[in-house]
Amino acid sequence: MSSLIFRLSMSVFVVSGLTQVHAENAFNAQSPYMLGDWNGERTALKEQGYDFSLEYAGELANLMDSKTASNHGTEYSDQIALGANLDLSKILGWSDTQAQITITHRSGQNLTNTSDALRGQLSSVQEVWGRGQTWRLTDLWIKKQFLDKALDVKVGRFGEAEDFNSFECNFQNLTLCGGQVGNWAGDQWYNWPVSQWAMRVKYNLSPDVYVQVGAYEHNPENLKRGKGFNLSTDGSNGAIIPVEVVWQPKLLNESLPGEYRLGYYYSTVDTNTANQKIKNKQGSWFSAKQQLTAHHGDKNRGLTGFVSTSFFDHDVNDIDDSQVSNMQNIGLEYTGLFDARPLDELALGLGRIHKAGEQYDDEYNAEFYYGIHATNWLKIRPNVQYVHHVGALKDGNNAWVGGIKFITVF
Repeated sequence: MSSLIFRLSMSVFVVSGLTQVHAENAFNAQSPYMLGDWNGERTALKEQGYDFSLEYAGELANLMDSKTASNHGTEYSDQIALGANLDLSKILGWSDTQAQITITHRSGQNLTNTSDALRGQLSSVQEVWGRGQTWRLTDLWIKKQFLDKALDVKVGRFGEAEDFNSFECNFQNLTLCGGQVGNWAGDQWYNWPVSQWAMRVKYNLSPDVYVQVGAYEHNPENLKRGKGFNLSTDGSNGAIIPVEVVWQPKLLNESLPGEYRLGYYYSTVDTNTANQKIKNKQGSWFSAKQQLTAHHGDKNRGLTGFVSTSFFDHDVNDIDDSQVSNMQNIGLEYTGLFDARPLDELALGLGRIHKAGEQYDDEYNAEFYYGIHATNWLKIRPNVQYVHHVGALKDGNNAWVGGIKFITVF
């Protein structure tokens, strides 16, 4: 909680200094930014190719009820992401070229790690926690398009899930947030906020279909808390090579948007963190998200469904292996159910994680949230989560968790 107080105090300090000059723009509910447009300077910079961003995400979790534990603890985790997207065609005259720099910082505690009721949970009730509570260089890349923008090449430092097995993160429970491969094959596949040297090549087969292939350095050094800005390849021991086909159609009578992903990855990594010999791993995934209805003809409102499944190699002799062999999730989201709140969201999701082993079976994670669109720069999502068979143990604990997730764009 001290982290939250410090961060919010710093935000107020920054805002106070800026709003003395541009008070008419800051805190405008219709602006996409809390600090406003800086009297037009922000838009002017973006038109020149400089698009800056500062986002804050916080997640509170409280153990409400449990089958076996009476200690009802509360924890808070958060993340700051500072970024700059540079349109190099405007800045340097390099046609169809962009660059991105993102620095992140995570802090706080995760109820999954501190509560006896959730001890050994495969998922997490606060997805924003993880990969070391420290500063990291999350993005440092450049990409260029060729052949009338049909071919897109990206090189630098970034994570796999920025392009492969990508999925949005509205829920607070990890089984329903973002691309799932990195959650269960995380000994080799590094999701946000970890970065590594990488290259991704994408080719548009048609306006709504593209294929892509990538190569990502595997370097356990990048996970260390003191190596958030590591640019060295010392410690590299292989590569992750994903391929994926993505279909983004507009379906049904209202031409409603959807996204369907089918992918596979192969790992050349043959040693673990204990320098023991391991087999080369591989995995696959499928995900689908489709808007199903438009609310009285308004395509910005309506019901959307999603589903995903992932399959993984697991090696019982590898100490780094999570032993998760497959996972699935499914859910529904409705935007603008109430006319008085056309941008609010209502969502329900369920995730299943299967762990190999005689004493293990499935862990189920469910979440229901109501997303309050407080302003265009602030979203608040109070939620209730249920975890069944914590740790995928056949006689594992069951627990209810209450949470609040909020995202602020400065």
